Amino acid sequence: MASVQVGLWVVVMLVMLALAFDFMNGFHDAANSIATVVSTGVLKPGQAVLFAAVFNFIAILVFQLSVAATIGKGLAQPGVVDVNVVFGALVGAISWNFITWYYGIPSSSSHALIGGIVGAVISKTGASALVLSSIVKTVVFIFVSPLMGFLLGSLMLIAVSWFFRRSTPSRIDRWFRRLQLVSAGAYSLGHGGNDAQKTIGIVWMLLIATGYTAVGDKAPPTWVVLTCYTAIAMGTLFGGWRIVKTMGQRLTKLKPVHGFCAETGGAITLFTAAILGIPVSTTHTITGAIVGVGATQRASAVRWGVAGNIIWAWILTIPATAFVGAIAYWVSLLLF
Repeated sequence: MASVQVGLWVVVMLVMLALAFDFMNGFHDAANSIATVVSTGVLKPGQAVLFAAVFNFIAILVFQLSVAATIGKGLAQPGVVDVNVVFGALVGAISWNFITWYYGIPSSSSHALIGGIVGAVISKTGASALVLSSIVKTVVFIFVSPLMGFLLGSLMLIAVSWFFRRSTPSRIDRWFRRLQLVSAGAYSLGHGGNDAQKTIGIVWMLLIATGYTAVGDKAPPTWVVLTCYTAIAMGTLFGGWRIVKTMGQRLTKLKPVHGFCAETGGAITLFTAAILGIPVSTTHTITGAIVGVGATQRASAVRWGVAGNIIWAWILTIPATAFVGAIAYWVSLLLF
């Protein structure tokens, strides 16, 4: 009986840690959803975070749990994941999120979590326990999602410029101040639909590992889904303003029409990934879209030095979090 009580205590603690990661994911990635709509002046900061948080949550009604299934069952071989692996993964991801938030660097919470899982699993049993097809698919989309965002954002701006070629700048600005609310809502919906599911996936992974949920269950418990969507929405509501400044002001100057094109291109990418069950980075996606919109105007409109720093953070995310996750795994063996 005592061992069951200890096991339950550990599970509750790890669920709380996962929800803290989920909250920080929303906090860290709020910039992805609101930076463009704030920097263009369409919404005030307080309005923008509330707007994004609402759409983060209602994504629960729109998307299947395909991404959660990839994280929960698709990254490591059955039987490998235990409470120590989950602890290592979460500590690795949370540590990286805090560091990048502090320095105002837009990085991927998604890949931070995946890197933490990879490091903890390798620390326990070696790389042979990883499901390489899922890992490779995720790594490939580190490059595909920003390129898709770049391409779609560029094409959107070209199409809009042609369609409104006879309109006055004031009319275009008036139209796209309204339309940007639609695109920002769509992007926030995609953000919630992709990122909340990553925490759902790791909690599901934990419950399967500890026997509180059966391996054969096709979906996680309802309470897991509701709490994870609530946590990411609350994190978004508090907003990570250091990163908002980088995304909305330092990469390139944005007008409502540019914000609309970037958000729409990014939203299409996120919707596609969520349907396919691929955990992509909302940060990578919107950064690519913003750079694409800026470069379509002229190459000098993009501050390439800032973009380069962001790319370095992307490259380092999985190795850095895997390293921390591995260390945290060994520390956890001393704790429980």
